[in-house]
Amino acid sequence: MSAPAAGGPPPILCVRNLTKTYASGLQALKRIDLQIRRGEIFALLGPNGAGKTTLISIICGIVTPTSGTVLADGHDIVRDYRAARSRIGLVPQELSTYAFESVWATVTFSRGLYGRAPDPAFVEKVLRDLSLWDKRKARIMTLSGGMKRRVMIAKALAHEPQILFLDEPTAGVDVELRRDMWDLVRGLQASGVTIILTTHYIHEAEEMADRVGVINQGELILVQDKAQLMKKLGGRQLTLHLREPLASVPAQLGGWRLELKEDGRLLEYRFEQEEEGTGVPALLGRLGELGIAFKDLNTSQLSLEDIFVRLVQADRGAPSP
Repeated sequence: MSAPAAGGPPPILCVRNLTKTYASGLQALKRIDLQIRRGEIFALLGPNGAGKTTLISIICGIVTPTSGTVLADGHDIVRDYRAARSRIGLVPQELSTYAFESVWATVTFSRGLYGRAPDPAFVEKVLRDLSLWDKRKARIMTLSGGMKRRVMIAKALAHEPQILFLDEPTAGVDVELRRDMWDLVRGLQASGVTIILTTHYIHEAEEMADRVGVINQGELILVQDKAQLMKKLGGRQLTLHLREPLASVPAQLGGWRLELKEDGRLLEYRFEQEEEGTGVPALLGRLGELGIAFKDLNTSQLSLEDIFVRLVQADRGAPSP
């Protein structure tokens, strides 16, 4: 599903037949197969409880898998734990920093924890890139929530990982920090770091990611290049603002995927890109024949969020909206 192209570079992260069943009997992951390309930004999407955090925790060595293997830059996360873990940086969703330590001490300690030799110049660069240099002597407990989030990122980058996990990195942060963070992510990608992120802000994934994976109920139901996914499943939407509201969609319009909204004042038609030249003109002609007038219309591209909702609902067996 996500194998590298023939003759292309090997994936930097390779997950094979990965499962996780907890002692309670909960099957959190059901045979996950995933390959992450070197240098890409990969967005892992899924509803709460889908298995995102469990998958990340296994790859990062926090949770033990029930079965399967994970290779980080060719190193098995179980058999060659130290080498594998040194390749990986994790910015967890929850803030957990040593409240009484200074920013400088916290980040420097994190670098040494992975066996990296002291490098004050590199630590300074990380802190400057994250706008933390002026706070380097401040104790963590005195910082704002947004600054604490920056410290978490600095800790994750201190040992120069090649793979960086961002688990809901912008949850609860202000717009300015969110923008700064994505600028930093783009810079990291440009320097060769591979980024895997989870986010509830799907528009961020739409803007940032090269590829998208959707996980639901412990299963990876889709992995695809974002552009291909948008083209394949995105489609377009025509919205008609009616002059007079309709109580229901007339039976004579049963050949189109139509939905009434706003008490019958809006008529929405979803169509695929290739239908644009045929479906829309035919629909407008039929509306004219039926005497259904409209005062305005507009078309728009369905978003990644629309696609995500449709995929998850289809996986659960629910009708698509």
